[in-house]
Amino acid sequence: MASEAKESWKAHWKCFLACGIIVLSPFQYGIDFGLIGGLQAMRGFLQVYGHEAPDTPLGWNLDTLRQQLISSLMTLGAFISSGTAGFTATWVSRRQCLWIASALCCVSNVLMMATEDIGALYAGRFLIGLANGYFMTFSQLYIQETSPARYRGWFLTAFQFFTSFGTLIGTIIDWATAPRPDKSAYLIPLGIIYVIPVIMSVCLFFIPESPRWLILNGRQEAGVKALRWLRPKGADVEGEAAEIKAAIDRERELSSNVSVMDMFTNVIDRRRTFIAVCAVSLQAASGSMFIIAYKAYFLGMSNIANPFGMSNILSAMGILAIIFNSLIVVRFGRRRVILMIGLAICGIFQLIIATVYHTHPGTTSTGVVLVAFTCVYMMSYNGMIAIYAWLAAGEIPSQRLRSHTFGLAAAVGFFLAWLTTFTAPYFINPASLNWGPRYGFIWFPSCFIACAWVWLFLPETKGRTLEEIDEMFEARLPARKFRHYVCVGHTSGAQTGQGAQAEKRRESSEKDTSVQHSEVKA
Repeated sequence: MASEAKESWKAHWKCFLACGIIVLSPFQYGIDFGLIGGLQAMRGFLQVYGHEAPDTPLGWNLDTLRQQLISSLMTLGAFISSGTAGFTATWVSRRQCLWIASALCCVSNVLMMATEDIGALYAGRFLIGLANGYFMTFSQLYIQETSPARYRGWFLTAFQFFTSFGTLIGTIIDWATAPRPDKSAYLIPLGIIYVIPVIMSVCLFFIPESPRWLILNGRQEAGVKALRWLRPKGADVEGEAAEIKAAIDRERELSSNVSVMDMFTNVIDRRRTFIAVCAVSLQAASGSMFIIAYKAYFLGMSNIANPFGMSNILSAMGILAIIFNSLIVVRFGRRRVILMIGLAICGIFQLIIATVYHTHPGTTSTGVVLVAFTCVYMMSYNGMIAIYAWLAAGEIPSQRLRSHTFGLAAAVGFFLAWLTTFTAPYFINPASLNWGPRYGFIWFPSCFIACAWVWLFLPETKGRTLEEIDEMFEARLPARKFRHYVCVGHTSGAQTGQGAQAEKRRESSEKDTSVQHSEVKA
């Protein structure tokens, strides 16, 4: 009966509830990205922070430096907070960090709404970046550490879905308020930012802490209690907790103390750090950030009719891709292949968009091509790259260094996002190089370099527990052998429940009847 309960997703409803609350974090991040990109194309916002520019399609424009700072200070703040996440997590739990993020989010919004001073706006953008870094890093860690292996892909698909859904909501709000002729055009969207942090702060009281974080910090009983809340009735909670502790203890044998330098000095951990950092960097390598951050401005300056409406279409198409992914690709697809296909498609579409605009700039037919191919590009990015980039970075780190490694990976991802959003105005702003969609010429080779990296270095970890991933890295397998490797467990059965689990894995590999093992072979 216990095993049947564990096979049903309905039996895991508490885990789904906890992770459902946690995915409000990327929803908040997405709302912020969607809102700020649209504000820069609003007359009400440009009247306060911009200047008249009669020769541009919008009639108003922002100085290149202001545009850079408004968009990029958020990602700079996220880079700093996620980069220090490993140190923060030594003393502060996953839930507590999300509470801190919610508080920072509200404080930053007060600054942005209460003044017309550009310096205060910069400060608000930086503080909300600190909040978003915590939101994205610690929500990912919580999901990775609490969800069963067979549902981890679902939860992280939901993570990306809510990021894109938040972006869609943000662009819809901008679309609704953009026609307003005064400051309310941007103050109303900013006021929406308060909603999610308040709801999330209350809901976090009703879910447990990450059991792996508790066990890592020597709180075994509290970890078992958290697992008992998260898992179905009758599940072998004691055995799972013992296996987590055994994996952590074994890693600690490699070094007497957990040090941030272990990410670079230990051969196995260095490889895992390299893979995690590069996996998150795939998002920036695809060239998506400048479209996400500047899509309304980008489309407006490209002389596209109704840029806010088109921005909503782009966000909606991205969400459709994530739904398609959750229904089909997550269940049947291999992540390495999906990532390579996604990167190749994104690179080709960037090249097509850039070439068409370069050949026939400003025409109606070019506008149609631009919107159509950008829609397909965003579908490919959301459905094939964004989900698996974060998923790989979260699964790959070792147990004892997870906060440090994933924090570093997220920090590098945010740094590259900052670099893209900071430099993009030089290329697309009419006051600078005025490349517009020609910017895609830069991202076409970037996508194919990233595709080659996935083929050479990224292992397949679909359907594996975090403990099995540890075992495969300890065996020093090349990336191409991860998919077919048969794990036999970390111990010989000394720990309660672990011997049975190891034996179960052996029988599964011999008879080829285990559902989980079949999923790994798929």
